[in-house]
Formats: sequence, C-alpha cells, structure tokens
Amino acid sequence: MSETGVFKPAESVVTAPLAALGLVGGYLTARETGVRALGGVVLAAAGAYAGRTWAAKGGAATTVALSALYIGGFGASHPLAKRIGPWPAVLTVAGASALASWALVDRLK
Repeated sequence: MSETGVFKPAESVVTAPLAALGLVGGYLTARETGVRALGGVVLAAAGAYAGRTWAAKGGAATTVALSALYIGGFGASHPLAKRIGPWPAVLTVAGASALASWALVDRLK
C-alpha cells in the first residue's frame, strides 16, 4: 500500500502490461468461468487502472486515443478470432494496445 492509499501514484504505474493483462485476462476469465460479464469486469478494471495513468501522464487526448484502442481492440478481437482463432486474435489486440500504451505514455519520464 502506498502513502496515498491502496493504489500506486498514477505517474508511477507502467500501463503496457495492464493493457495486455486486461484484454488477455478478460478473455481468459470469461472463457474459463463461462461468465462473460466477469471477463468484462477484469477488462474494465485493468482499463480503468491504466486509464488513470494515461490521463496523468499523457493528457486527455492520449487517454481518449488509448481507451478507444483498448475498447476497440476488445471489439475487433471477436471478428478477428473467426479468421485467425481466438488466442491469436486476443494476443494481437493485446499486443497492439500494450505497444501503444508504451509508446504514448510509459516511455515518457
């Protein structure tokens, strides 16, 4: 626990792994439990935690762009899964979201 509460200060959080974890973890949770809404909770929690850092370090425009990529990746993974399979689709969108998070926020000082 940090001095400011339960969470680390937003400026010190690395978001690329969070973005990937949210997409992969959300998919895995939904798949293994059979409860799609539970997967959505994982997806939303990781996205919200990453989003506070995107906002703190990247500003509003970056937050909107990364959020759109994150949520859009979730949506795009469904039709993509029909073409390349579920795991490759989820890993592809997770990788894209993580790379964008790193490039736009995490590599900043």
